[in-house]
Amino acid sequence: VNPIRRAALARLDRAYWRVVVVGAVFTLARFSEAFLVLRAQQVGIAASWVPLVMVAMNVVYAASAYPFGKLSDTVVHRRLLALGLLVLVVSDLVLAAADGWPVLLVGVALWGVHMGMTQGLLAAMVADTAPAVLRGTAYGFFNLLSGVAMLVSSAIAGLLWDGFGSAFTFYAGAGFATLALLVMLGFRWRA
Repeated sequence: VNPIRRAALARLDRAYWRVVVVGAVFTLARFSEAFLVLRAQQVGIAASWVPLVMVAMNVVYAASAYPFGKLSDTVVHRRLLALGLLVLVVSDLVLAAADGWPVLLVGVALWGVHMGMTQGLLAAMVADTAPAVLRGTAYGFFNLLSGVAMLVSSAIAGLLWDGFGSAFTFYAGAGFATLALLVMLGFRWRA
């Protein structure tokens, strides 16, 4: 039985679908954090210290989520999302150039900041654009598409890593983040 009801999806308006498109392209830029761990290994971090990359990213993510969540109550969500996309671009560029622990840590910290800025924000944008009676459907479909996009982005990142190297993978992530920003800026957000 297919749980996705096309009639319910058809009742969601353009504003919601804009958020879905931006979220999907954004997720293509934000491949699995496992690539942060792989990058740490590649720049010569001792295997026993590599898990601290995820600890550092998550500490920054946790520390930044509340302040940026509070800020999102007072600013236009699209502006904050645009800033979060720019932070991801910078993070990817730093990670591409990383040649040791200090530079890698800066890139990882910026990745955590972008997570703190954007993850709750996308959920708020879904809520803002979906009618209350369809929010479950809206969140479900958004998360389904985000999951598929994450799978695709991680597969692409793995292929790029194997074929062209780690730096190229992070440059491609920066490119997808820039594309998401351009897509978002290209939309007319008023209904």
